Amino acid sequence: MNSHRGTIYLVGAGPGDPDLITVRGMRLIQQADTIIHDRLIPQEVLKWARPDATLIDVGKYPDHHRIKQPEINDLLVKHGMAGEMVVRLKGGDPFVFGRAQEEMDACRANSIPCVVVPGVSSCIAGPAAVGIPVTTRGLARSFAVLTGHTDPNLAPHSFDYAALAKIDTLVLMMAYKHLRKITMALIEAGLSPDTPAASIQRATQADQIAVAGTLSTIADLVLQRKMGSPMITVIGEVAGMIDPAAVELPETIDALINDAPAVDAS
Repeated sequence: MNSHRGTIYLVGAGPGDPDLITVRGMRLIQQADTIIHDRLIPQEVLKWARPDATLIDVGKYPDHHRIKQPEINDLLVKHGMAGEMVVRLKGGDPFVFGRAQEEMDACRANSIPCVVVPGVSSCIAGPAAVGIPVTTRGLARSFAVLTGHTDPNLAPHSFDYAALAKIDTLVLMMAYKHLRKITMALIEAGLSPDTPAASIQRATQADQIAVAGTLSTIADLVLQRKMGSPMITVIGEVAGMIDPAAVELPETIDALINDAPAVDAS
């Protein structure tokens, strides 16, 4: 094995539109010996790789992880110890629910240099793609980002919903499966059911879909539009600022809810 250790670059690929990756991220992809990438990256960026580069797909799917996180850590260590320049390409930003810290720890434990290259997170870019600012003067001075995909030993209701209900804007990532539970818990914690809410699927991409409603209706709207992952949900007054041209709705929200079959988004 090569005694000279390579360098691992934890690169954020951005929210989905390939144009939103950073210039540094693009250059590192062009130079890398090995690219170990996730599922939710813009696949187009892999075309920038050298013809002789090794591409390894370690993408995780909902409820199905083909390659477990410890195995990904081992891959990074293996290629880093072989003296390679490795790009670990992650969707969004590596440090926003990206498990990058675990990968960095594995590299550091083996004295492999590890560099983080930030990316544009979908928690901000997703709302922005449909005209929603997560903060805005006079309306929203704070925002929180939550993951709906939690440790299997934790339930979505393990959040402090009473505290979350006091924050101006909430952005839910990976929350499709538990969207109804989360919205109901927020209402029970005191957040008005009439609070504006919006969900965006495949944000920033050509096939982006968005629906807008309220805290009490958003789970039904998502189901009726047959939306799924990857999806961002925004809750707060700013969600009411969504660009009408970005929203796909029937004539009225009430009509949609009244016509809806009995379905469960739990």
